[in-house]
Amino acid sequence: MKPLNASDAVSVIKDCITRIVPDADFTRLEPDDKFRDVLELDSLDFLSLVELLSERTGVRIDEADYPELTTLSDATRFLVERTARPPGPRR
Repeated sequence: MKPLNASDAVSVIKDCITRIVPDADFTRLEPDDKFRDVLELDSLDFLSLVELLSERTGVRIDEADYPELTTLSDATRFLVERTARPPGPRR
């Protein structure tokens, strides 16, 4: 996938969340809120989100990366940075 800008990344994240929680109310979600709490995503929902984000963006997301996917702003920054650089060897 081509590099994402912040706007594109937010759209991908929201679309993926909506696929998991169709009635997600993004009006209640501020950029630095933990979206798992605000949108009531359980552990399985979160893992589904990680899988969808990886599929949609082509970004490998390891368990060590999960803390970077807790807020909308963190997840956006993560996807922008990861799509901006070519894939490298595993960490």
